[in-house]
Amino acid sequence: MFENLLKGKTAVVTGSNSGIGLGIAREFARAGADVVLNSYSDDDADHKLAEEIAAEFGITARYIQADMSKGDQCRALIEKAGSCDILVNNAGIQHIAPIPDFPQDKWDAIIAINMSSAFHTTAAALPKMRAAGWGRIVNIASAHGLTASPFKSAYVTAKHGVVGLTKVTALETAQEPITANAICPGYVLTPLVEAQIPDTMKEYDMSREDVIKNVMLERQPSKEFATVEQMGGTAVFLCSDAAAQITGTTISVDGGWTAL
Repeated sequence: MFENLLKGKTAVVTGSNSGIGLGIAREFARAGADVVLNSYSDDDADHKLAEEIAAEFGITARYIQADMSKGDQCRALIEKAGSCDILVNNAGIQHIAPIPDFPQDKWDAIIAINMSSAFHTTAAALPKMRAAGWGRIVNIASAHGLTASPFKSAYVTAKHGVVGLTKVTALETAQEPITANAICPGYVLTPLVEAQIPDTMKEYDMSREDVIKNVMLERQPSKEFATVEQMGGTAVFLCSDAAAQITGTTISVDGGWTAL
């Protein structure tokens, strides 16, 4: 459907050596874009992953290490990428605790990685997009960027902030060929989520099907996980000509979670 749609473009995807970020990077590569993968590690496996994507899709793929909790490294990532026609801010971490017990270092890390990194990469990418005369920014927020859950104060705060940053970015670029939007996923079936299922089955003494439907997807009316391919397809659509007048908004991929 999107074959060669983004040929000649370069997409930088933060937090993309696994899960949602990797799924998005693969869909960009499938659409013909060159891709820059990123995470905080710098292993041979990271660089091999980029090589495998390049070979599979016939595009150029690189891996660039950057600690997204550090503003200067976020900006350096964009500079090292060279071109940045498409920026996907996906990097994120999570911690769960009541507000009085929430560790300060966990709060600081979540705010830095989940929210502040998007500001720093955007600030570095916008001049490149303006110079190129085209740009797309896709921020991966969350259903928790539109609603809330207890014990997730830092994550909910950060994701609400990402939605706000998306709107401001869209207004500042409204009369340019640049758009900024946020995707708000519910539960997505990633390797990390898949790995949690067996332990949750034991904890609740439930079958896999019941754990998924009644525990993990309790708030997701469709009772089905979104997939990383669906996340990637949504991101590619937002970079298409059909989405040129979609800016400053959120697209929920949450099985109806935020419709409740």
